[in-house]
Amino acid sequence: MTKYLALIAALALPLAGCATAPVDTARGVTASMPTEPLPLVGSEVLFWDDATRSARFRSMETFFPGQEVAPPETPRALPQGEALPAKTQAAIRAYMSSQNAAGVMVLQDGKVRFVDYGLGFGPDDRWTSFSVAKSFTSTLLGAALKDGFIASLNDPVSQYIPGLKGSAYDDVTVEQLATMTSGVKWNEDYTDPNSDVAKMYNVTPEPGQDQVVEYMKTLPREAPAGEKWVYKTGETNLIGVLVENAVGETLAEYAKRKIVDPAGFAHPLFWQTDLSGRSVGGCCLSAALSDYARMGQFALEGGDGVVPDGWFAAAGSPQVDFGNGFGYGYQWWTYPGGNFGAQGIFGQSITILPASRVVIAIVSNWPAASRKDLSAERLELLATIGSGL
Repeated sequence: MTKYLALIAALALPLAGCATAPVDTARGVTASMPTEPLPLVGSEVLFWDDATRSARFRSMETFFPGQEVAPPETPRALPQGEALPAKTQAAIRAYMSSQNAAGVMVLQDGKVRFVDYGLGFGPDDRWTSFSVAKSFTSTLLGAALKDGFIASLNDPVSQYIPGLKGSAYDDVTVEQLATMTSGVKWNEDYTDPNSDVAKMYNVTPEPGQDQVVEYMKTLPREAPAGEKWVYKTGETNLIGVLVENAVGETLAEYAKRKIVDPAGFAHPLFWQTDLSGRSVGGCCLSAALSDYARMGQFALEGGDGVVPDGWFAAAGSPQVDFGNGFGYGYQWWTYPGGNFGAQGIFGQSITILPASRVVIAIVSNWPAASRKDLSAERLELLATIGSGL
């Protein structure tokens, strides 16, 4: 279900009359306008056929507005390491075939131990992230804390988003927003046209209003803040609003200085914008496979001083415990063995195995947005990689 919500964020962005996000060409961030804009499509992306998904997942900037972030002049090198054992490589390629993966990269100690591509995708191409973007937004939240734009995770959300004052979010802290434990009621059923996630993007803001805030402030409370976990893409979008208000830049612009440059991306990043000209915090960025791997390496190494000391240890720990070793941190999923990662629908993921110093980046075109057997097969692959190092 979690992945479905990020999907709606990607789907339901009406393009007509979309405000252009701020542009700072000097700092390597430029407006990206679609050359083949799609009409409002709601959940239609779920019904794109295989060929359409394969084509559009690699070129979302063709259909949706956003900002493009240039890479640094000198990207982080990813030297070739010792190849994974032949048995492990065969298992990865079998997975790629069965799950329609466009690319898999495995790093250990920052060196490439495996990489392969499929579906006509290549090392210089970009692929959409869907919910993987949430972990980027979380990292920018950490950066805003480090930079002093946000004083504390214990601050009320309404301190940074005044439009939420008087709403159910009045007593919700930044940390509760980050862990999706606000207690605010939310219907995440993407198949229901009356669900919150379906209606959120139908709001057309008046001048000076914020599209996300105008909807989220109408939601009622169902539990005391901090006591109930419910996945809400709208709340990750609120984190984006919070960071943008605090920092005074779009997420894409802030990411240039806090992720793209320090992580040493080798290719431009694309991040979609909403009707208010904001980067969509809950989804909707596109990057090269190697840059998803660089993002994972950046997190594995602690963030290069961009985030507070110990940020990724906390963000990648089960702030909410689901049992059996699984949980949710600060917009990162947590797994048994101290591992954590980012996930997106249709098979996108960045998985970090700290004890083994391993990063596994996967981009895919699953036959369904999310399915238990597909997720189980991915978990099995991750275990195979981990045991075959």
